[in-house]
Amino acid sequence: MNDNKKQLRIALRNCGFINPEIIDDYISRDGYMALGKCLTEHTPEETIKEIKDSGLRGRGGGGFPTGLKWEITRKSESDQKYVVCNADEGDPGAFMDRSILEGDPHSVIEAMAICGYCIGADKGLVYIRAEYPLAIERLQIALSQAREYGLLGENIFRSGFNFDIEIRFGAGAFVCGEETALIHSMEGLRGEPTFKPPFPSVSGYLGKPTNVNNVETFANIPAILNKGAAWFSSIGTEKSKGTKVFALAGKINNVGLIEVPMGTTLREVIYEIGGGIRDGKKFKSVQTGGPSGGCLTTDFLDTPIDYDNLIDAGSMMGSGGMIVMDEDDCMVAIAKFYLEFTLEESCGKCSPCRIGNKRLHEILDKITSGRGEFQDIERLQLLSQVIKDTSLCGLGQTSPNPVLSTIANFEDEYLAHVNEGKCPAGQCKALLKYEIIEDLCTGCTLCFRNCPVGAISGERRQPHYIDQSLCIKCGVCYEKCKFNAITLS
Repeated sequence: MNDNKKQLRIALRNCGFINPEIIDDYISRDGYMALGKCLTEHTPEETIKEIKDSGLRGRGGGGFPTGLKWEITRKSESDQKYVVCNADEGDPGAFMDRSILEGDPHSVIEAMAICGYCIGADKGLVYIRAEYPLAIERLQIALSQAREYGLLGENIFRSGFNFDIEIRFGAGAFVCGEETALIHSMEGLRGEPTFKPPFPSVSGYLGKPTNVNNVETFANIPAILNKGAAWFSSIGTEKSKGTKVFALAGKINNVGLIEVPMGTTLREVIYEIGGGIRDGKKFKSVQTGGPSGGCLTTDFLDTPIDYDNLIDAGSMMGSGGMIVMDEDDCMVAIAKFYLEFTLEESCGKCSPCRIGNKRLHEILDKITSGRGEFQDIERLQLLSQVIKDTSLCGLGQTSPNPVLSTIANFEDEYLAHVNEGKCPAGQCKALLKYEIIEDLCTGCTLCFRNCPVGAISGERRQPHYIDQSLCIKCGVCYEKCKFNAITLS
């Protein structure tokens, strides 16, 4: 965790300050006070109004107003309703929700109970990845302690309100972060999304009205109700209130979790909180929003971070992953990497995502292996737009973003791959070429003896030669040569 005056802890307010396995630690920091006030002093409508007035938006990536979602679910008539916590965090480099559940599980439990009171639900479900054993263990301990203290179960705070929570395990499917796919997975079905409407607020788990929020969204609720909507709405920007937790990763000096007010610029995050680029390298790009986001250049470093600004810049907030890249990263290869992740995680239900992303990946593979042509860049853009417009769920609708943003911001790299057969960053192996400079080669045979595929030939004390048809671009010869006689181009 990075400490910096630019940061402000709300969702992470207790992480690192309490023992998450001792409920008294949480209670000593105003824990369950918000739940008590709601049940004994405020009606569900009054509580929902407070959440709406705060301006809190969903922190899972969609950014839908939280209070409005609660209000819609409350107005849906049914004999049974559910509160669902989405803890299925699967973006590469993202660990915000896991850290909250590991460091402050009671904040989520308290918020889910408040939500249950507001929407008229007596049952809560936490959908969490089975790969998070510590988070699961601490959540189970917290649930047990909350029941023991009478903060879950029947007649909470003697108000007549009943609410309890159970855990459901996910099997590591990225697409199950989408709320309809998540609900199907909890029902024992394939984790596939469905058309909306109806939205889960009307027909969700087992066909009943269901409110789905992610871990970070819930973690903000008790603080808002304890300190007031005006306090929370005074933080952030006009349309994006409060703070956002980010997982800083990549080529940056200070990696880890940060929490900053909405409106903080990317420059402040990367250079002041993150401590700048490692090894004095030059900043090249930052990927926000994980596989669904885009790669932003130095032109966007002074962009205030909020939902709308990042979308306008060609990226998105997402759940909060932020990966920093330097001059040694190839942006074509980066787009290919994220697309590989999408291919692996797509449920395959709709053709644009299942087939279209496969075709995108094939074109990118063609470019990075030196077989690309100029028309491929236009094909990537056209196909990306079709996939965005016709895919069923958010995974497919946003999967081309890394491709489109890298073309928009780094077209020169695509052109270098296609027109010159070169990777400016020197990362695409198929485009690398190791050659021996005759005038500098002493014929020591060190490269010859270390080449794993026998691509180097030559007599002792005579200049050697690399057979490009056999060379696998491993770079061993380059590392072993003591006379700087091998060049990389």
